[in-house]
Amino acid sequence: MSSELVEVLVVEDDPADLELTLRALKRHNVVNEILVARDGVEAFRVLFGEDDNTPMNPPPRVVLLDLKLPKVSGLDVLRRIKADPRTRRIPVVMLTASRESKDIAACYEAGANSYIVKPVRFEEFVEAMRVVGLFWMVIASPPFLPSGPAPAPGGY
Repeated sequence: MSSELVEVLVVEDDPADLELTLRALKRHNVVNEILVARDGVEAFRVLFGEDDNTPMNPPPRVVLLDLKLPKVSGLDVLRRIKADPRTRRIPVVMLTASRESKDIAACYEAGANSYIVKPVRFEEFVEAMRVVGLFWMVIASPPFLPSGPAPAPGGY
């Protein structure tokens, strides 16, 4: 895959929700590079390569993942991300319309770093994306994502 730094991978199948997400992320200029996958299979291709064995390098700093996706569900995408040692440290934020407690519990049990219910009003959605972008791009330190040997203790 590309060697450019993709800061956010957005996995969203609904064109209207995707447009809102992209507009909201770009509004506050917190995120520079955004890559989009429109279903679970496409998300796997982006993250793991066409051959399913060539992970994206460097990986995205965060994945915004819809729960209800065609072909492969968002929950299955999340499980695969967290099961693979090459991608398990990538923060995954579930961004979904589902408020069902079973969905929330299943996502956290599978390793989601956050679960955000999409607000109905655009301005609330913009604010939610501003906070997500600010946290994952500015405040949080990205985890060590191995593309080679891990650094020695103490960083040497």
